Amino acid sequence: MTPPSAQPTLAADPPKLQGGQITALMLALLAAVFAFQLNASMLSPALVVMEQELSATSAQIGLTQTAFFTAAALFSLFLPRWADLIGRRKVLVGMMAVLFLGCIVAALAPNVTVLFIGRVIQGIAGPTVPMCLIMLRVQVPNDKQYALLMGIITSINGGIGGVDALAGGWLADNLGFRSIFWVMSVVAIIALLAVQFGTRESTAVEVHPMDWKGVLPIVIALASALIAFNEAGKLAAANWLLVIGLLVLAVVAFIVFWKIESTVKHPLVSTYYMKQRRTWALLITTLLTMTGVFAVMNGLIPNLGQNVDVGAGISADTVSWWTLTPYALAGLVMGPIAGTLAGKFGYKLVLQVGLIGTAIGLGFAIFVVGNPGPISLLLISLFVGVTYAGISNIMLNGMGIVLSPADNPGYLPGMNAAAFNLGAGLSFAILFAVFTFFADTDAALGFRAGMGTGAVILLLAFLTSFLIPRPESLSDAVGEEAATIEN
Repeated sequence: MTPPSAQPTLAADPPKLQGGQITALMLALLAAVFAFQLNASMLSPALVVMEQELSATSAQIGLTQTAFFTAAALFSLFLPRWADLIGRRKVLVGMMAVLFLGCIVAALAPNVTVLFIGRVIQGIAGPTVPMCLIMLRVQVPNDKQYALLMGIITSINGGIGGVDALAGGWLADNLGFRSIFWVMSVVAIIALLAVQFGTRESTAVEVHPMDWKGVLPIVIALASALIAFNEAGKLAAANWLLVIGLLVLAVVAFIVFWKIESTVKHPLVSTYYMKQRRTWALLITTLLTMTGVFAVMNGLIPNLGQNVDVGAGISADTVSWWTLTPYALAGLVMGPIAGTLAGKFGYKLVLQVGLIGTAIGLGFAIFVVGNPGPISLLLISLFVGVTYAGISNIMLNGMGIVLSPADNPGYLPGMNAAAFNLGAGLSFAILFAVFTFFADTDAALGFRAGMGTGAVILLLAFLTSFLIPRPESLSDAVGEEAATIEN
């Protein structure tokens, strides 16, 4: 397929939006990100309460969480592209409405089955962050101003400074888990109104019919891979025949997707773009980054904190204060700074600094295994919170926007969001498998092996990041061109 014709470029230094315009826009987009993020993180400390109130097992409640994140990944594949074609504000408002509906279903759930359905409905809002970043780029053409504001929005994606989880725990303990969903529903309605009245409608430059034929096989491919990795994470209890079968199905579905995209007139994403480094290099880097760090910071480090033999022996109800909360806070504070640095030095360089820093942080974590104190874990969490949550995560999200082609700005952010989710699943499957294998012999060796594997994968991500093109080297990237038609 031949490349699309280049679009007229923006001025070298477009004007900045003024205070009033920025305030309304940012409040609207932040409200949407808040609404989705609460659904992703506010329930974490309430899982035990949910088991008790619904008379369910931990496995059943865990499955509802998996359902939410799986739905989020799947809908991220195509909703941003559909929004390019029918209107981004329209789709984001619709996503907030569906999110509200899912919250109501979950709040009224009489059993775990209805809760599962509610969580799937909530997951439809999965591409909220990439959608907000695309809409931000539409209204903020100035590169430096966009980079700063992008950093602010994306920093919330890793958790609202840990306050969301703390609030969820308090609500669950005092008012029951249903109160969390009622709070979420109120925030979703506020976000819906804010987006409707605080943003402008926009579409891609070229508007074509949606490629629904291509949607089905790519959704099947990703769903099969996600379920396979979730099953593999059960290790000895896993059905490995099912894992192999699902992975084969994923490969076959992707081959079908490639053939469809090679023949349809207006593909979801053309094979021309899929062959470019802007696509595969970014997706591989995102996948490797998440695989290397996610299970370490969300599993191994908290587990090390609670371990009484080779860890700090911190109680389960306070370990988050030393690990997850400072990690999220550091990312929240660093996000806007990283955005500013990206506007000055470039996304790629800042990303690479973050990746190397995160690998160093995991190396320090390996060093303290065996005799870690709460302060050591706090320092590790703060450092990796800065380098990953505050830098690497921000840059990977941002590059998904600025590297997108002008005629199809939604495909790369959507596929990048799917790569984040796939990497999270791979992280727990791979790193915990390594940890368990070695921990059977020596607990300290298990932690070191798991973290060391994560550090090696992060170094691979650093190497693949050199293959990602700079936005300014692409004549059709939205980082350099007018990517929308505004109404």
